[in-house]
Amino acid sequence: NFGVTLNCTGEESWVDSRTVYIGQKEPPPGTEAYIPQRFPDNRIVSSKYTFWNFIPKNLFEQFRRIANFYFLIIFLVQLIIDTPTSPTTSGLPLFFVITVTAIKQGYEDWIRHKADNAINQCPVHIIQHGKVVRKQSQKLRTYYAVQDTKAFNTAEEVDTLHATIECEQPQPDLRKHINKPSLSLRVTDSVAIYTGMETKMALNYQSKSQKRSAVEKSMNAYLIVYLCILISKALINTVLKYAWQANPNRDEPWYNQKTETERQRHVLIRAFTDFLAFMVLFNYIIPVSMYVTVEMQKFLGSYFILWDDDMFDEELGEGPLVNTSDLNEELGQVEYVFTDKTGTLTENNMELRECCVDGHVYVPHVSLFSEREELFFRALCLCHTVQVKEEETVDGIKRGIHQGKSTSFYISSSPDEVALVEGMKRLGFTYLRLKDSHMEILNREDEMERFELLEVLNFDSVRRRMSVIVRSSSGDYYLFCKGADSSVFPRVVSGKVEQVRARVEHNAVEGLRTLCVAYKKLTHEEYEETCHLLNRAKLALQDRDKKLAEAYDVIEKDFILLGATAVEDRLQDKAADTIESLHKAGMKVWVLTGDKMETAAATCYASKLFHRNTQILELTTKRTEEQSLHDVLFDLSRTMLTHLHTYNDPHRLSGDYQDYGLIIDGATLSAVLKPTQDVTSNGGNYKEIFLEICRNCSAVLCCRMAPLQKAQIVKMIKASKERPITLAIGDGANDVSMILEAHVGIGIMGKEGRQAARNSDYAITKFKHLKKMLLVHGHYYYIRIAELVQYFFYKNVCFIFPQFLYQFFCGFSQQPLYDTRQSLFAFFNISLFQMFGNWTFGTLVFTVLVFTVTLKLALDTHYWTWINHFVIWGSLLFYVIFSLLWGGIIWPFLNYQRMYYVFMQMLSSGPAWLSIILLIIVSLLPDVVKKVLCRALWPTTTERIQVRQHSAHYLHMHRDKSS
Repeated sequence: NFGVTLNCTGEESWVDSRTVYIGQKEPPPGTEAYIPQRFPDNRIVSSKYTFWNFIPKNLFEQFRRIANFYFLIIFLVQLIIDTPTSPTTSGLPLFFVITVTAIKQGYEDWIRHKADNAINQCPVHIIQHGKVVRKQSQKLRTYYAVQDTKAFNTAEEVDTLHATIECEQPQPDLRKHINKPSLSLRVTDSVAIYTGMETKMALNYQSKSQKRSAVEKSMNAYLIVYLCILISKALINTVLKYAWQANPNRDEPWYNQKTETERQRHVLIRAFTDFLAFMVLFNYIIPVSMYVTVEMQKFLGSYFILWDDDMFDEELGEGPLVNTSDLNEELGQVEYVFTDKTGTLTENNMELRECCVDGHVYVPHVSLFSEREELFFRALCLCHTVQVKEEETVDGIKRGIHQGKSTSFYISSSPDEVALVEGMKRLGFTYLRLKDSHMEILNREDEMERFELLEVLNFDSVRRRMSVIVRSSSGDYYLFCKGADSSVFPRVVSGKVEQVRARVEHNAVEGLRTLCVAYKKLTHEEYEETCHLLNRAKLALQDRDKKLAEAYDVIEKDFILLGATAVEDRLQDKAADTIESLHKAGMKVWVLTGDKMETAAATCYASKLFHRNTQILELTTKRTEEQSLHDVLFDLSRTMLTHLHTYNDPHRLSGDYQDYGLIIDGATLSAVLKPTQDVTSNGGNYKEIFLEICRNCSAVLCCRMAPLQKAQIVKMIKASKERPITLAIGDGANDVSMILEAHVGIGIMGKEGRQAARNSDYAITKFKHLKKMLLVHGHYYYIRIAELVQYFFYKNVCFIFPQFLYQFFCGFSQQPLYDTRQSLFAFFNISLFQMFGNWTFGTLVFTVLVFTVTLKLALDTHYWTWINHFVIWGSLLFYVIFSLLWGGIIWPFLNYQRMYYVFMQMLSSGPAWLSIILLIIVSLLPDVVKKVLCRALWPTTTERIQVRQHSAHYLHMHRDKSS
């Protein structure tokens, strides 16, 4: 079998339809004018950059940071006017920051490109221009040809195929099934109409945008504050300079006479130039190096997750992945967790637990059945869309291998169908294959039975059922149907309905996924009428969905109930413990799933999202059919207000607290999010009322959700007035939208492929690892980044404040305190300045500064390692050695050395040593006193644990000595 690539041109005649010509360079004669169109290939794209847009797009994102943009302006100012410092003092750090950040982000995106290419470049055989070639196919899959095209046996014959496809435009609605389009030849089952970015999943993806952490946003806010401080300093110094120079003797002293050009320049221009010069002089109050340090801290810190052996999965042989390190600290600030159910909370490993036929319960491996029960098993072997595959590698996972040998296995869009077919195999009825439009099954006597597959009435979320029409080898026509109990029971005319219903309700409460099975026999005339009805609906280009729904409604009725099935999707290991821990940490957990309410609710109870004493509030379609949405919302709102008044009542008993949980379905959510048009109601905005209800619930379950609805919920919470930090976690392609929408997206490397993991910020193998990722790694990341940012601002203020004060002693002449270019002499009648020249005094101040801020870092260190010792004490040693070498040697590559012998001269002075030691002690003494008092009087939990550990260690050592 080959994948088929055909030459196509197309036109879009109107908004809701598309015409595609297959194998034709031009449309058939008589066709109206058309515009040739290129359709997308089937590539998966999860990367953010391309080779061509990396530099402009990355530069745009980096210069959105206030510090980077500020230093770019300062650098341009230094190039334009004469300033106290060289342009390299701003340009070189800025270039280094931009380059390092670009390399880091480019590396992370390169990892995404590699993951995409692993999927997109799978080698397969395809037919192109009449020749069989092997090429990278963008993941073309193998399909079996339908009966109408089986005459095309060679590549040349396939290349001669001519057809016209008229179909709907791509649409993202997963609930709206796009049926077979109208064709001049019936080849729809072998032509992919919607591929790549036009598939439903791709259309449900949110557009990728640069995620920025809350800490980075707050850094920008603080930078604006410091920028205001900088402007204020420059403005004050400019005003004071002209106030000082109001005296003609001070305006033009003998040692700094003005040029003729300066004398003729307008005073406002001179003032503005001086203002810019002061801005450049004080510009180091904005820490440009902070960004690159933060970037490197995040990048290197991400390896703590990668190196965590507790998060390594032995079964998969994989550990966690970090797709971006920009959001590390965000993990420690999460307030809302949005999680998928199937494959995330559960294992997505469906297993048939039992079958109920006419009220009698059967479990796998039972071998004695009646004729009625065998009909039930045949129905499950035939009513599905399961395909039989040989060994295949999907997203790097090999399937179809048993004990080292290649075997066949079942695949389907629904894991429930696979579980049912595999369960039938254990009960003695094996589905073999679909061959020549015939479904082949092996019964318990090892005899092959062939049923011709005539029609498939596909599942959709409105009908909540699917049906097939088959013809047995004896010529009998059967219509088999399976679906949700609520959609099957009303269409049953006979069978033991009450017994089956009781069993279905029992299994739903136990958290099992239930389906009901029914059938009816058709006469040949009834079948012909059914075919006519279906074909007429399928070929309709206008209102096709409506006409198909009407046809299905006519066909699927008057059933005989056979029984029901119960499939178990086991909860993941420690999923309940993880959710409970997240609740204790103050996070709110929402479950967003496409499953039905009863099954999802049972899983929520099992995972401890809901407790037995939780009062469940329902906001579902069933309830809004009985009451208006307005009334339901206000009833729930009143319930919550009563709860809040009771909770805040000082006379209430301690055990009176009521825990609430909310359940909402997709249809009701759409109504809630839709702006109300009823101006007469007092409801106002339903969304605000809904948000208020959710805020007061300990947990929320959203069932029957489409992918975009999941993203809408996350976006709604993000945009609420509290602006909470959100996290979304899922395992499938249908979770990508909410993963991209949330502040932090986590993908689980599960059984639904790697789409979620590739599009996420972080990927883990099991839901239980979320606990350590948030409560341990996230907590430490946030502490580290908070300490780092505060320390940088502290360091830069310490650096620039002496320079600001120094202007009061140099006549506001923009004289740099550190490494000045001007002559060495003392201006002022101050003893310390009389002892040292300007350079020596600046070196003394800078030495005090270096030792003070470094020892401050040592005081703030929570945990000492050899790396801390090496960096802190090594920094001080490096400063001393560098200063000695830089000022003690005449370097031949320098034209002049302003700092020659300055450091040695300072160290040769006793008052300098005394000044350095006293200033360092005075600067750090308040910090030391504060830390001692706080540790003694108000110790933190960490400090209490440290004291206990130290006491236990001391007692242990004392006992050892005594013994």
